[in-house]
Amino acid sequence: MTNASTINKLIEMHLTAMADAFYMQTKDKSMENLSFEERLSLLVDIEYCSRKNNRLKRLIKNAEFDQPCASIIDVDYKSGRKLNKSLIERLATCEYIVDSYNLIITGATGTGKSYLACAFGMEACKQFYSVKYVRLPELLIDLDISRNEGTFKKVLHKYTKPALLILDEWMLVRLSELECKDLLEIIHKRSNKKSTIFCSQFRIDGWYEKFSDGTIADAIMDRIVHNSYKINIESIDPSRDISMREVFGLDKSISE
Repeated sequence: MTNASTINKLIEMHLTAMADAFYMQTKDKSMENLSFEERLSLLVDIEYCSRKNNRLKRLIKNAEFDQPCASIIDVDYKSGRKLNKSLIERLATCEYIVDSYNLIITGATGTGKSYLACAFGMEACKQFYSVKYVRLPELLIDLDISRNEGTFKKVLHKYTKPALLILDEWMLVRLSELECKDLLEIIHKRSNKKSTIFCSQFRIDGWYEKFSDGTIADAIMDRIVHNSYKINIESIDPSRDISMREVFGLDKSISE
């Protein structure tokens, strides 16, 4: 069997990284000093790493993060916000996903809730968990359109399947009775099986008034609150409170 034939068969089997590596080995005289097992091990490692990297890229792309550059390493603990660093670092291990627990992140507009949620989502992708980011208003619109198009179950599955679902702008506006029922369906299917991150401008006790149906509100809250870690982002000095968008935005001296 010729080297060209071997390379073609590797490509046909979609082992392209291994095919490229094998081709490079045939051109590298130093490889002759290695045993068959050592050369094979190198080829397998290259293919393995390539597939892992491609899988990670797909997970990040499919997550549709609002802030795909978010990183736990880059979380700013010196910006005047109250942040529990030890809790954040613990959650970054994705232990809560293993246990099917949730995370509630609350704070005023501009405190960095979305960034932190996306950073947790990125850590989940790095550990090869499926993740989906969506703003609650967009999710409700998506479900409403799918109901009219006859694809409701398919779209519902899109939000119940991921190991981690990030719901941003949670309880931003008051929900209709139908929207409450749709939300209950998603929360119920995920409860004790998958993890969800809820990002809200409102504290938990302010969520109830956003539901038009009190009974459904109780059912949803019961499935969320008792199995959730909580991060409330507040300013150390409210009188000097500024948005994180202002902190990391374009320098005013060069923007005008």
